[in-house]
Amino acid sequence: MPNATLPTATGPARPISGQIITFAVVGVVNTATYYGLYLLFLRSLPYLAAHILAFFLSMIGSFFLNAKFTYRTRPTWRKFLLFPLTNATNFVITTVGVYVIVDVLHAGSRFAPLMASAAAIPVTFVVSRWVMLQRPEGAPGTGRRAAAVPRSNDPVA
Repeated sequence: MPNATLPTATGPARPISGQIITFAVVGVVNTATYYGLYLLFLRSLPYLAAHILAFFLSMIGSFFLNAKFTYRTRPTWRKFLLFPLTNATNFVITTVGVYVIVDVLHAGSRFAPLMASAAAIPVTFVVSRWVMLQRPEGAPGTGRRAAAVPRSNDPVA
């Protein structure tokens, strides 16, 4: 695969390989955060509740890390509100996977989330890239007339 360059919202073109590598690093950090939270919550919550809460909290961190480091784009309310959609497939795959591993295969709850998450990673990259790098309606290069920027594009931080 050639090393294609892709424009970012805040700077010059960036090789897709750089985005993939950074996405992977952010993913490792996010997975470690998720897993640490999962183990912490597992002490007092059922495994599915621990999984859901840890997943939600780590997803917020993932949004900001990916905006800053992977895609080099300004975090906006619009992207923040769309970002959970990028993880919807990940959430479904990992939740079903955790359930199957624990309740169907009886393999135990401690490592189930790590095993279940592997299949969702490529889909999460593609969808998160689309959300983080899409241009708002009316932005230059979209082929649409310029329009007032909706309030949902205000920076999150």
